Amino acid sequence: MATVLVLNSSASGSSSVSRQLVQSTVDHLRRQNPGLHVVERDLDATPVPHLNAETTAAVRAGINETPAQREALALSNALVEELKAADTIVIGAPMYNFGIPSTLKSWFDYVLRAGVTFSYSEAGPEGLLKGKRAIVVESRGGLYSSGPAQVMDSQEPHLRTMLGFVGITDVTFVRAEKLAFGPEAREEAIRNANAELAAVA
Repeated sequence: MATVLVLNSSASGSSSVSRQLVQSTVDHLRRQNPGLHVVERDLDATPVPHLNAETTAAVRAGINETPAQREALALSNALVEELKAADTIVIGAPMYNFGIPSTLKSWFDYVLRAGVTFSYSEAGPEGLLKGKRAIVVESRGGLYSSGPAQVMDSQEPHLRTMLGFVGITDVTFVRAEKLAFGPEAREEAIRNANAELAAVA
């Protein structure tokens, strides 16, 4: 049975464009495969805690001497297992201040683990989660895929780097841009993104 891991990170609730488009993506995938198993993580409703000095030692070095460390390591293990079990990862990533939400960054902090999802060798780092694909839905108030603001985009390059670091290189980015350019631009952006997602799924 094919498994999809869905990550929503928007803090805008039901008005979130990225959430709407993520749901549309899942609906398209389910139509293609009615038996699809979907695992959902709402990183806004249930945030992954930011790492601190105590929990970093747990996630990066496996130290489990304190209750907080044991809890952090258990959460990291659970998130990694969800990621490993997924054939496709669908990520809703709104742009906040030119980058990704801190909640989504925290999720990556818990799943990027040396010896678990990537390894180091004399040849350099190697991702250990090959053979998966990711569909990343990016929502943006402005235009960042081209034009003068392109150099300010710290969202897509960061996501591509982190996914690639664990071996997920089959990544499709679908952008809903110019959402703050007025109602007509917003509707057009959502319509175009939906059409692209239907083709991708």
